[in-house]
Amino acid sequence: MTTLTATPETPETAPAAPTRSTYRVTGRRVLSSEWAKLWSLRSTWITLGLGLLFLVAFGVIAASHYKSNLDSGRHMDRDFATSTAVSLSLFGTNFAQLALGVLGVLVTAGEYSTGMIRSTLAAVPRRLPVLWSKAAVYGLVALVIATIGAFIAFLVSSQIVSGTPAAMGLGHTGVIRSLFGAGLYLGLVGVIGAALGALLRSVAGGISVLVAALMLVPGLISLLPTSWQSHIDPYLPSHAGESIFALTHDSTTLSPGAGLLVFLGWTVLALIGAAYRLVRSDV
Repeated sequence: MTTLTATPETPETAPAAPTRSTYRVTGRRVLSSEWAKLWSLRSTWITLGLGLLFLVAFGVIAASHYKSNLDSGRHMDRDFATSTAVSLSLFGTNFAQLALGVLGVLVTAGEYSTGMIRSTLAAVPRRLPVLWSKAAVYGLVALVIATIGAFIAFLVSSQIVSGTPAAMGLGHTGVIRSLFGAGLYLGLVGVIGAALGALLRSVAGGISVLVAALMLVPGLISLLPTSWQSHIDPYLPSHAGESIFALTHDSTTLSPGAGLLVFLGWTVLALIGAAYRLVRSDV
């Protein structure tokens, strides 16, 4: 006879119930979320590309114009005639700061425009980690893109002006510091843009204030008496930022270290205003 032996069945293990730590909000997770949101937008790729293009293209155009004028013997104004490979290659900084600053505004104010900020703050009820993460993620991205662009612009421009009085190489004193300083300045401009977007909660308002602070206010200050200008001008955001990456300095400009401290002060002030409104106001 054949004896049938029953095989004991192994009980299925129920999936573990999610614990509190499974959904715990951590700084790393907030950073990861903001990183994913940043790169999911088409405007990020387009605007970063424009910022890089402006920085490189205008630097190359300035170097080519300098070389052309020098070869043809045409008259150049004193400031342009005393240009260096560094100042020529960083000529596009003023244009790149607009692209990177505008994207910074979009990073924060864009969520208020679409209403997505409600979902974001529902997931991160403490609110402030959202602002710090947005500013840190975008500031780092803008810093890297701008630094790469500054070095590319310099390497191309230095080849164009080779053999001229403006010729310089990476080994010249202050060149590396200037190129990294330009990247740092543009990265901080991106952080200021993000702070203004969170403070004003309006894309148009944030861009308007950014453009006014970087481009319009310096022009208005020039209308003041000369004795006033000398006390105010060096501490404006744009002029303090320029001193970070300027190769030479005089009595009317700040040193690179002082310029960095002043510009960091403006950045912190914008972040404090954004943090205060984020905590105190409803979305």
